Amino acid sequence: MGYAHVYAHEIMHRGRVPMEPVDFVPDWADRPRKAKFHPEAETLPLPTALPDADAEAGAEADAVARRPAAGFTLPLLSGMLRDSYGLTGRRLAVQANTDLAALPHYTQANWSRGTASGGGLYPVGIHWAAGPGGPLTPGLYHYAPHQHGLRRLLTGDVTGQVRDALGPGAGAAAEATQYLVLSVKYWQNAFKYNSFSFHAVSMDVGALVQTWRLWAAQYGLRIDPVLWFDEERLARLLGVAPEEEGVFAVVPLTWEGGAPPAGGSGLAADVAVRHRDVERSRRVLVFETLLRVHEATAGRAADRPEPGALDAAAALPPRGAEPLPLPLPPPPTPPAATGRALRERRSSFGRFEASRPVAAEEFAAALADCAATRYGTEAERPDGPPLTSLYAFVNHVEGIAPGAYAYDPAAHTLRPVKPGPPGPFLQRTYFLSNYNLEQAGAVLVPTVRTTAVLDSVGDRGYRLVGGTIGAVAQTFYTTAAAFGLGAGVALGFDNIAYIEELGLTGTDEAPLLIMLLGHERPRPADFRHEIA
Repeated sequence: MGYAHVYAHEIMHRGRVPMEPVDFVPDWADRPRKAKFHPEAETLPLPTALPDADAEAGAEADAVARRPAAGFTLPLLSGMLRDSYGLTGRRLAVQANTDLAALPHYTQANWSRGTASGGGLYPVGIHWAAGPGGPLTPGLYHYAPHQHGLRRLLTGDVTGQVRDALGPGAGAAAEATQYLVLSVKYWQNAFKYNSFSFHAVSMDVGALVQTWRLWAAQYGLRIDPVLWFDEERLARLLGVAPEEEGVFAVVPLTWEGGAPPAGGSGLAADVAVRHRDVERSRRVLVFETLLRVHEATAGRAADRPEPGALDAAAALPPRGAEPLPLPLPPPPTPPAATGRALRERRSSFGRFEASRPVAAEEFAAALADCAATRYGTEAERPDGPPLTSLYAFVNHVEGIAPGAYAYDPAAHTLRPVKPGPPGPFLQRTYFLSNYNLEQAGAVLVPTVRTTAVLDSVGDRGYRLVGGTIGAVAQTFYTTAAAFGLGAGVALGFDNIAYIEELGLTGTDEAPLLIMLLGHERPRPADFRHEIA
């Protein structure tokens, strides 16, 4: 049993046994930058309009499906980066989160993005290994979200090194000439969440990848992340210290008009970027738990699991009493509406109000979309069983009695687990003050058999567990925004209490986050950044 098992146990019990360091207080005055900074690197601006002018057509374009594309182009990649990690609006609404006092100050401004992130910290670094056949000089580029541009870190084709790092068994990923490489700068999250940060950033990567999967599907394109590769080699290429920054995923891109990679590896195998990130914090702290879980999940990172290895960790059959049929979800929204939903996505932070119950059809759509979400890594068979189960605490949903339920995606039914209003339980086991859970229409709870995943694919599977849950959370946010509903995702709850309340004791199902769905108060006080 590896250290990831120990870390998973501590995460599940942190509501009752605090993780070290117990007395930690973030030094907000010495916090890191909200993105990496390469002061001497050239920044290339990205186009702001899609080739078919859909981005300029406003809401009318969202009613028409996008045209299928043969592959990515620079405008398409730019649009995907902008709608996922680009700054799309200023957050200044009056709400109940604890950072409200800082929001009016520009230097501490909170900007909205299409992708969710733990604490709004966005620690994922997006690097483009651009090879031949693309629109740019081959090289390694870093996406700068605040400028919506690409910083050139290295000139020369490094895609051969990426393919070599992927190793045998990478399948179609080994035939690409363009790659997105996702890294996590730990300090960008650990300055606030210390030992808990690895758990949060694993979800952040999954949320980002799921945004890309949803966005690319508008054009008939696929996003298939690779999690197993020679991480140490890619860290050297990026010029980062492995204990400070982990490389979590490689995403191959199908490029329009692209040809199979030519022979040879391009630049020398020991090449590394010359432009390095400059840290803002005067004092960077090291957390022993974070170091240990990084080492555990980076060890044997190139030992890719065999197809079907995760079958033994599949979700258990739904439990509960006699099933209750759910109404069919409304017809799927046009694919083009995904971009609009991403731009409108936000956390409700205490704005829920219970006077308007959630429509049963909208509740059913959120359940169905979340249950259908997959991380889509090379360790998962496309036709394999799901890794997640889904539960729901119903407070205020039309036609559904309050209580706890298990969702059966195959039959599209709810199985009662515990009757009665769940509000007192939800509020008693939530540790923060930014939400009143009883006011939400429903609280959805995805679970994963974490220990079974680790037993099946090793410690690196912890990144897969977090990424899977993060992907579900991103689907939840996007579906809620598409229906004009409020949404919020939270991790500050008593995980063990949820196991007991849902009757999961004796199983290895782990509830890792909670997702709140409901209507918000009408006429909220907000700042119209788009007309300022």
